[in-house]
Amino acid sequence: MVIVLGIESTAHTFGVGIASDEGTIYANVNDTYTPPAGWGIHPREAAEHHVTVAPRVLEKALSQARMTMKDIDAIAFSQGPGLGPALRVGATVARALAVKYDKPLVPVHHGVAHIEIAKLVSGFVDPLVVLISGGHTMILAYSDGYYRVFGETLDITIGNCLDMFARHLGLSMPGVPKVEELARRGKNYIPMPYTVIGQDLSFSGLLTYALKLLKEGYPIEDVSLSLVETAYYMLAEVTERALAATKKSELLVTGGVARSKRLREIFGIIAEDFNVRLAFVTDEYAGDNGAMIAFTGALAYRCGIRIEVENSTIRQCWRIDTVPVPWVELIKRGDIKLKFVKKYS
Repeated sequence: MVIVLGIESTAHTFGVGIASDEGTIYANVNDTYTPPAGWGIHPREAAEHHVTVAPRVLEKALSQARMTMKDIDAIAFSQGPGLGPALRVGATVARALAVKYDKPLVPVHHGVAHIEIAKLVSGFVDPLVVLISGGHTMILAYSDGYYRVFGETLDITIGNCLDMFARHLGLSMPGVPKVEELARRGKNYIPMPYTVIGQDLSFSGLLTYALKLLKEGYPIEDVSLSLVETAYYMLAEVTERALAATKKSELLVTGGVARSKRLREIFGIIAEDFNVRLAFVTDEYAGDNGAMIAFTGALAYRCGIRIEVENSTIRQCWRIDTVPVPWVELIKRGDIKLKFVKKYS
């Protein structure tokens, strides 16, 4: 068994987790930068937040795990994709720890980490994955050593679409649950641009049209209802086609937007129609968190993946389908046996 300390810092959250390659999560401590109402994440301000909280979050994670750095086998960090200034803080902390304590350094792709933590807590082995967060809107499935993309956004993500709408309304972050709350009070659906191109999606025109409707005086609740329903059913359409193409028997939804109650209702219908098992990542691990980096880092380290400090520059635009995931085949064969255990309260 190996134990890895993981650092997450791709956007608004600085997190430190500690996990093993067998599925035990020993610590998960996160601190999130919250911008003023009506504002988005400013990369430099997020980075300043991360610098301020990093020592405390690290200390608390080690305390939560009841460990010292002597108990840690390797240091993992989110190398990308994400906001440059924020990523650099996490990478710098990880490099400093690796050098000071003479530990191997392990690079982790943020999106892959969202998938692996969701697979761990759900027990799914080979699902069709819907990854929906502030930085991702993708339909993925494993094949031949990589997560392959079966549909993705062509512009902004579904999370960004709803968050930007919320910011226009002057709402505080996170915006998705607040827009959904307004949508639940809506009474009339207004036809909206529905942009699905093959298996890909476009949300920018949908957002522009929603803001246009607000300027024209349509009720905020009705516009919110129309925006949410259109965006989610666009996602549902490409998910259904991906299920039909891949014939997967498991459907897994992960990322921050996976917390959405309305989306869960829609995906419940999909799962019933296609007779597949459905799971959503648990709320604690839905948003950005250190535990997902630590666990994915532990799997990667077990498979021999590491990086020299001098080569550990951040990768802001790192494509998920270029990342080797050799542990997936080992898990499918039973060579790596996982059991989710949460060792902290």
